[in-house]
Amino acid sequence: MTREITSDDVAALAAGAAIFGTGGGGAVTTSRFGTADALRKHGPVRLRTVAELTGQDMVIVMSGIGAPTVGIEMLPSAAQPETLLRETERAAGRRATAVMATEIGGTNGVGPVGWAAQLGLDVLDADGMGRAFPEATMVAMNVAGVPRRLTVLSDVVGNVTVMRTIDATWLERHVRAFSVASGSLCLGASPLYAEDVPGAVIEGTVGRAIEVGHAVLDAAEPVPALAETLGAAVLISGKIIDVARRTEGGFVRGSVTIAGTGTDRDRLLRVELQNENLIVLADGEVLVSVPDLITLVDSETGHAISTELLRFGQRVSVLAWSCDPLWRTERGLDIAGPRAFGYDIDYVPFDAGDPRWASAERGSEPGTAGAVQ
Repeated sequence: MTREITSDDVAALAAGAAIFGTGGGGAVTTSRFGTADALRKHGPVRLRTVAELTGQDMVIVMSGIGAPTVGIEMLPSAAQPETLLRETERAAGRRATAVMATEIGGTNGVGPVGWAAQLGLDVLDADGMGRAFPEATMVAMNVAGVPRRLTVLSDVVGNVTVMRTIDATWLERHVRAFSVASGSLCLGASPLYAEDVPGAVIEGTVGRAIEVGHAVLDAAEPVPALAETLGAAVLISGKIIDVARRTEGGFVRGSVTIAGTGTDRDRLLRVELQNENLIVLADGEVLVSVPDLITLVDSETGHAISTELLRFGQRVSVLAWSCDPLWRTERGLDIAGPRAFGYDIDYVPFDAGDPRWASAERGSEPGTAGAVQ
């Protein structure tokens, strides 16, 4: 059955993408309105599965790159998606047939749908992360060993560069430099050939984001409904009492501290962040860490709060759930596990069904997953 994404789906897509953003990927407000407008203007886009790709297909993988705080004030140019498509097709020597989000999280999970409508392309029901991550190395394609053939970058004033780096590590260095030179925000695209896609992307994530978004928008009690839909645990509900945040090197870095309320009133949690929420700690002990997912949501509405919008006094709930199995492989953990972010801890897989996490919801001691050194 052919499935289409219409302007009526955008609110749920945005709400779900914000949840999968784990604090990063950029706030969805602007991209939500822009994407809905593009779908109304250009018509619905077809949502294609990986199984529907043929040997003639080339997917253009697109995202914003840089510091989410900058994206609040510096909006992309309407010409950037067209520039990226034109230059990617020229450099690759092939025509693109579908758009895929580099990450389903945040604005980077919403914007590509609008870009696809603008460009007259399909949307692939997949992405490169199953969440949001801050670095160009941290994509499923890199875990799977798919060669990075080329990357095209465009900034808001019209600068364009085509990069052919030797690997993803060098790509991250050059992309970050271009982003910083462009005011810490740019758009990027790269080609992904149909034969490279199976096993190298996280499948079904666009449809999943819409499903999760409906759990936020349609439920009378959004946080419990969201936890059930995600298979997540609610680690704490409380009030933000401290936010330490700075923008440097093209990233948002810092931490946020939550004091529990109600049954959690005697507990404090700290969340470490680099664009995304990376680590949850209680009394110096690690409860959850990347690559598993950690999201802060408004305790009343269930809407995710991105790291650049965290404020003192907000009432939030912290949810955690398991990542895609690809990230739990040895190579996946090398690329996006705790040590990839500089934390000297071993990754312990999160399991929302573990009694330790159930006890965390009741406000008792949840147990120890590791200690920060």
